[in-house]
Amino acid sequence: MKNIQGNNISVFILLGFPTRPELQFVLFTVFLIIYILTLIENVVIIVTIKINIALHKPMYFLLGSLSFLEIWYVTVTVPNFLNTCVTQNRKIYFLACMAQLYIFISLACTECFLLAVMAFDRYVAICIPLRYTVIMNNTFCLYLAVGSWVLGFAIAMVKIVFIYRLSFCGPNVINHFFCDITPILNLACTDVSLAQFLDFILGLIVTLVPLSLILFTYLCILWSILKISKSSRQTKVYSTCAAHLTIVVIFFSTTFFIYGRPNKIGPYDKNKYLSILYSVLTPLLNPIIYCFRNTEVKKALRKTLKLFSRNH
Repeated sequence: MKNIQGNNISVFILLGFPTRPELQFVLFTVFLIIYILTLIENVVIIVTIKINIALHKPMYFLLGSLSFLEIWYVTVTVPNFLNTCVTQNRKIYFLACMAQLYIFISLACTECFLLAVMAFDRYVAICIPLRYTVIMNNTFCLYLAVGSWVLGFAIAMVKIVFIYRLSFCGPNVINHFFCDITPILNLACTDVSLAQFLDFILGLIVTLVPLSLILFTYLCILWSILKISKSSRQTKVYSTCAAHLTIVVIFFSTTFFIYGRPNKIGPYDKNKYLSILYSVLTPLLNPIIYCFRNTEVKKALRKTLKLFSRNH
């Protein structure tokens, strides 16, 4: 008898990383440390931006939005995996799996758009600086940030509706440590060609459109840098752009490799190991990259830490 979702299967099994118990403990420890560090780093970035007036700029408002996103990005997947390591209960209900998939896809799409908006902000600041305060005013900046979230969640909703309508008859083992699109599509017992094609097209749109905008803006930025005669100004430009560009390369290279291919993956595919890069390590690395590559953030962070240590 079918359940209310119209699928024979109501519970999936997340295979995760099947290893010996002692290695499961190692995995639990590593993922727990990464999760805690990610939360601390991104919260520190948000607090630093909030309490330092020098960072009350559109660029850092967008950075704070990205840090807020990264907190939820790891929270939607890692805690469930940690619970699996401890309890060895790998079951996840169909609705819970769909909810996790939807939120994860939404956040990934939103990050693509946010990174493009951040590139546009740098383009305006460097290429047309005299009009920066007029163009990137608080209202427009808020619209860009909110628009990224709305667009990301809307596109993910289209994807999830087509996946939700599929039938799953068995097996019910998902070869991943969280509910991701391709491993779930591999388990469908009905024709997935439409859902797969739609996922591929939307995936290309979500990655290629923002990435094209980012590449265009950085070509314009590079042209402007070459015309700058003062080396001190060049250094500041490199400082503000290098961190963002590094994150763009890491995030888009891994996500495009996973989601930018139309073919299905096999049951023993190694993509779940690569997915750790963009789903777990990228949120950990982003705040570190910004702290090391951005001079203003480093100064503000030192000021915040000194203020915190003085009060304690």
